[in-house]
Amino acid sequence: MVQAEEKTRFEVGPLTFIARHELWDGNIQDHADQGVSITVQAEADGKETTILRFNCFDIERSYIYGPENSNLSDDGPMMLAGRSESTSGGGGKLFRMDPTTDGNPITWTMKTISTKLKDMIIRSGYPEIAEKVDMEEIQDIVPELDACARYLFATKRNTVKHNRGTDIFDAGNIRFGLEMRRLPVGDGGLAIHVLTDLSGTPGKTYVEETEIMAFDLFWDGPHYHYGPRNKNHRIYWDRTLVTDYLGWVVDKIDAKKLGAMIERAGYPGVAADLDQDRIDAVLPEMTAKAREMLALGEKLTGHPGLPLEPTPNLVPN
Repeated sequence: MVQAEEKTRFEVGPLTFIARHELWDGNIQDHADQGVSITVQAEADGKETTILRFNCFDIERSYIYGPENSNLSDDGPMMLAGRSESTSGGGGKLFRMDPTTDGNPITWTMKTISTKLKDMIIRSGYPEIAEKVDMEEIQDIVPELDACARYLFATKRNTVKHNRGTDIFDAGNIRFGLEMRRLPVGDGGLAIHVLTDLSGTPGKTYVEETEIMAFDLFWDGPHYHYGPRNKNHRIYWDRTLVTDYLGWVVDKIDAKKLGAMIERAGYPGVAADLDQDRIDAVLPEMTAKAREMLALGEKLTGHPGLPLEPTPNLVPN
């Protein structure tokens, strides 16, 4: 496993395999996601070129033929009558794994590389490279590549442990924590932490309070987290469409969307036990306090909810 951490590039004949952890932010890269990408590179037309890419993410489980090949032909079925062209406008042809039948994306990728790599390289538009590939050499390197990908997936996940907040509002099996946050770079604002006790008994020393959702109403990069200490899928608001971030959060809670959000964050048991009456009862008081904190930040720094000094997380990342 130590070797897998140190080595993420594997050269085999004309090919180079590269495994890396990637964090995607919603509305920045694409959708909110994390996982491992495995790219297959080779020299084509005098330059190093990505000829295949495998996405082994929490949500995105796909592979791309010829990501840099803008001339890749579309061979969709006749029954679609030409409607199989990609709508992305970029190079390559993307196919998605079926999570129901294909199972773990890293396992599927390794099996596919071991048995179908030459065919995939040809499909990507590089038959001359495929001719130089020795599949026995590929199969010899797959165990190392597999170990590397699994190591990255398990150990490089981006998670965060925020502070719980300075003002706490109990609402049944969850509680809301409000905090005026400031990052070292100067961005920040009001944070709304959604907390719960995942194990142990409240009041006991071994109780484990966990943040299951976080809403960071920052003045420059406003966003929210699904499961900051679990999947940590992060989505940035569209600042053209959403201008009152607190209003957006309150609206979702009031519309009973919080349960679905908590379930998506990876905590279905917590979502099932929500007491909406308790949430509804505490929401007006919490909202009023949040507005006070937004106004205080505006007075102190010119930005809603932003304090004067940085407020470090409990755990940096």
